Amino acid sequence: MGSNEPAAQGEWTPWTVLSTIPHPIEENSSSPVPFFHLLERLKTTKREGWRRFGLDCAESISDHMYRMAIITMLAPPSLSSRLNVPHCTKMALIHDMAESLVGDITPVDKSVSKTEKARREGATMDYIESTLLRNVPGGTLSGGEIRRIFQEYEDNQTLEAQFVHDVDKVELLLQMVEYEREHGKDLSEFAHVASRITLPEVKQWADAVMKERQHVWNKA
Repeated sequence: MGSNEPAAQGEWTPWTVLSTIPHPIEENSSSPVPFFHLLERLKTTKREGWRRFGLDCAESISDHMYRMAIITMLAPPSLSSRLNVPHCTKMALIHDMAESLVGDITPVDKSVSKTEKARREGATMDYIESTLLRNVPGGTLSGGEIRRIFQEYEDNQTLEAQFVHDVDKVELLLQMVEYEREHGKDLSEFAHVASRITLPEVKQWADAVMKERQHVWNKA
């Protein structure tokens, strides 16, 4: 294992996580296979918000991103006419990629500040771009493009990024209602995200989901 910059003693870096992996990921390869192995961690890392409610078999990070990607492709005409939809789909599949090493740090986790979380995620995406994919030729999605799409989502200035942020919230609301319906748990802690959706078309989706939720609890 190497590093791009010397880390301060005790500072989190991608290599502090990579050093704990039983089968080390090959770096600076001309093959994308090591990157593919890194993505496996998104399949096995659970979303922490649900685990706090005892849902230990809850969705993984990649489960969440997969449904988000499908949702982007169903943008209503009033939005899709203004959006680069394929770009949104890429963004949905990339936006949480840094959690492959950082993990799912939720807002209630006060052990890691928002600034530190952003630093760790940026360092992970730099690692993917400069160490895992730098020497990989060809393909339609380079390490540099992955890094740029991630940053576009983080900056949240383009319509595409704003749409994907809203889709992220709708996907969470869907999962909230589904777990409430299946397990009978009150997950109202997550319901507030509906009020943070900005685009009218996505608000309509959120309103429909919240009406479903009301029906679930009226029957309880």
